[in-house]
Amino acid sequence: MASLIDPKNTVEVLKKYGFSFSKRYGQNFLIDVHVLDKIISAAEITKDDVVLEIGPGIGTLTQALAENAGQVFAVEIDDALIPILENDTLAAYDNVTVIHNDILKVDLKALSEEKCGGKPFKVVANLPYYITTPIIMGLLEGDVPVTSITVMVQKEVAERMQSGPGTKNYGALSLAVQYYSEPYLVANVPQNCFMPRPDVASAVIRLTKRPAPAVETANVSLMFDVIKASFVQRRKTLANGLKNAENLHFSKEQAESAIAVLGKGESVRGETLTLAEFAALTNALNEYL
Repeated sequence: MASLIDPKNTVEVLKKYGFSFSKRYGQNFLIDVHVLDKIISAAEITKDDVVLEIGPGIGTLTQALAENAGQVFAVEIDDALIPILENDTLAAYDNVTVIHNDILKVDLKALSEEKCGGKPFKVVANLPYYITTPIIMGLLEGDVPVTSITVMVQKEVAERMQSGPGTKNYGALSLAVQYYSEPYLVANVPQNCFMPRPDVASAVIRLTKRPAPAVETANVSLMFDVIKASFVQRRKTLANGLKNAENLHFSKEQAESAIAVLGKGESVRGETLTLAEFAALTNALNEYL
């Protein structure tokens, strides 16, 4: 078994199996041991943990996880990578299960119940950037037993996840992530830490799942509709954003009345509101339904 901590071994494995990187799956394999160590440390992996890895590639991060965790489930969609993982790079680890599937189609709650008695996962992954948001929100919003999510994502996306009101990266993703979890930016990662070199800079972020949502609101679905409407056109006033939203049916007068509950003026924009203020705004709007 080749230790993939050494990039030379990564190259040899790729040549051995004639593997070609897939643009379709957004494949960029991590080849920097220092970044690998930061991910393992940030995720606080111990032998008591069950880890879910999404997109293991040829198994570089998976090997490190297997050496530190009690059990690892690695979900890989690419047919070409399965024989590499099962017959070569992960063959020596009896605590790793490779699942050949699309992560968006896997019933993670059933997997936890069937394989580890319902024990929650720690998610650790170098995520495919083209589906980062659907994966993250599926883990946070769904009925999935997860305690933390430590992932490599596009740097810009990591910044959006932890941004606050009034900043350029603040938006619907920021609020959704912070509603369900506490984000912490672990490290920025330059392009030369991957093979092949990606076009964008990356970052490792840890999302610690909250035991309960950050705020209470009378209508969660409405709150996220309000949030999305508030950022469709950032430079519009909040009242106009709410009035013009296709899936909301509030008059401008109703919107302005609800905004007044916050003690804000008519010219306030959604990008300046905190999550708690969006919850209060939702409660006021919910009275008109």
